[in-house]
Amino acid sequence: METNLEFILTNSYKAEMISYLKSHPEDFEEAIKLAVSNKQPYSWRAAWLLWSCIDKNDKRVRKYSKKIIDAIPTKKDNQQRELLMILLRMELNENFEEQLFDICMEIWRKVEKNPSLRYNAFKLLLRISKNHPDLFKKIKLLTGAPYIEMLSESVKKSIFKLVNETKTMNR
Repeated sequence: METNLEFILTNSYKAEMISYLKSHPEDFEEAIKLAVSNKQPYSWRAAWLLWSCIDKNDKRVRKYSKKIIDAIPTKKDNQQRELLMILLRMELNENFEEQLFDICMEIWRKVEKNPSLRYNAFKLLLRISKNHPDLFKKIKLLTGAPYIEMLSESVKKSIFKLVNETKTMNR
């Protein structure tokens, strides 16, 4: 049987979904569990909704960071992107950074993947490299052909801007 949240996820516009989750905090945990599950069409929608409803480093999500990271490799591009966007809003525990770095590196190297997924993976790679400057050299090597050829000009420009900003911080 479909839960109230599941119904909202498939029958409402985003503003209504956000309003529902804010007025039903008891369903927040269900949203997180759906976001990391394989219960489509609810799972990717729950992840999509969550990153719009959470605060920076939201304490309600923090305890699920490891589950979110563990779920990423088993999901399809759209759900992976939404999970990465949740993690972009979180301050990550150093213990999780290595695993997340490897996942994001794998996503970035797969040039056939969705460009917005790859872009969000790249943003996380750069963010992790701020804590581990030695990784920045590795990332910088992955900004040439063939890794950026399939990206739009605006995404390429954003990538190089992020790299330059990170390079400045790593000095």
